[in-house]
Amino acid sequence: MELKEVYKAKSIDEALFLLEKYKGEGKLIAGGTDTIIDMRNEKIFPNVLIDISSIEELSYIQEKRDFIEIGPMTTFTQIVESGILARNLNGFKKACRLIGSPQIRNRGTIGGNIANGSAAADSVPPLLALDSILTILSSKEKREIRLEDFLMQPNSERLKKDELLHSIKFRKPSDNQVLTFAKLCLRKALAISRISMSILLELNDNREVKDIKIASGSLGKYPMREREVESFLKGRNIDEEAVDEAYNILKKVLRDRLMGRPTLEYKEMAVKGLLIETINDGLDYFQCQEVIA
Repeated sequence: MELKEVYKAKSIDEALFLLEKYKGEGKLIAGGTDTIIDMRNEKIFPNVLIDISSIEELSYIQEKRDFIEIGPMTTFTQIVESGILARNLNGFKKACRLIGSPQIRNRGTIGGNIANGSAAADSVPPLLALDSILTILSSKEKREIRLEDFLMQPNSERLKKDELLHSIKFRKPSDNQVLTFAKLCLRKALAISRISMSILLELNDNREVKDIKIASGSLGKYPMREREVESFLKGRNIDEEAVDEAYNILKKVLRDRLMGRPTLEYKEMAVKGLLIETINDGLDYFQCQEVIA
């Protein structure tokens, strides 16, 4: 199948019109950091490319009451440099800052990272830990879906052939919450994550875990929440014993999830360091806040 047409949509309505017109044949392209490579490697064979990179109304970071909303065409560089994303959202910025090279961060978009569905997408675990909600548009309807539910669907069913991702939103963390992120790669430069983890941690006045949300990347078919570990840590004071037991629970989860995979043993060992790092980064944040206060 050869590429027949390339359109540069100038508005959301035009993009939706083209998706409807070429339903089943059209492929959206934003930054192109994944799509072009997949085309060159003959993994995808679109008849029609619909370039949405110039649609300004899809590129923004805004506060909307208790929520932060991000347009899918927002680049990783824009996220890293945003003043709207507060210090307790540093885990999200860190995830975007560690993606590829400056050129990739300048071109790659948050929407593309979500829509392409890679299990190793760095920006996705922080958004999962934040309980993000996606708004998806077609020429006929608008729908909302939790990011977690979106990822659980087969790749081919996440976005219908006439749909585009319109926005990503999440509730702003409170002052007693912090988002952290860590990843492990084979090499430092331009590396795709072998494993990543993000934690949204909330402590009570006794420094016990009031709430915690843990999301991982590359520990399954898609990024996912680690709810068994979350349930164990809630209500506990985080000490070495608690972290060791949390790791044992996660290790059992991985054995059930990845049984028979050649990477299981490596991931079992490597994930402990990420769990410790993301938790400790959260505890360090709260300690710094106490010193400042």
